[in-house]
Amino acid sequence: MAVVEPSDAWVWLARIRRPQGRKGEVFADILTDFPEKFAERRRLWLIAADAPAAQPVPREMELIAHWLHKGGIVLHFAGVDSISAAEMLAGLAVAIPRAERVTLGEDEAYVGDLIGCTLFDVAGAEAFAVGKIEDVDRTAGPVALLVVRRAQEEILVPFAKSYLRKIDLEARSVEMSLPEGLTDLNAPSKS
Repeated sequence: MAVVEPSDAWVWLARIRRPQGRKGEVFADILTDFPEKFAERRRLWLIAADAPAAQPVPREMELIAHWLHKGGIVLHFAGVDSISAAEMLAGLAVAIPRAERVTLGEDEAYVGDLIGCTLFDVAGAEAFAVGKIEDVDRTAGPVALLVVRRAQEEILVPFAKSYLRKIDLEARSVEMSLPEGLTDLNAPSKS
């Protein structure tokens, strides 16, 4: 019987999209800021991305080769030696146990750790809660955007170092000094 571990015990490094080549390789989207660390890893785990959040069933795999390719990464796992075997991996997340992730510097945080934190604007005389961080969009440009949910609206906040004041992961809070009016950009117009 497999041991089921909570999803927060895992860190996703990539998401497999499709077979790549004829020998069982797969093409994956990179979900880590440290793709060079694939060179140091031989043990990776595959988790169904659509599994219930609380109960992923990890499958340990041995990574035998990898290389960066067209903005993604090609991975070749031991025992996956054909296109049909590679097709069976499409949609799976490539993960490692949270305890094995790279140690960051004192003023750094993992993007995934920000999700679920409350964003506070500390620019004014009194800090106020902007909303809960739901996602981080790293594809919008040179600066990642925090996707913040407030009531029925979504606010996009640039995760710029110049705005950042404090990240407290234990308290699940992020403090930023935001430019005036930024949190009202998506507000419905009053006409």
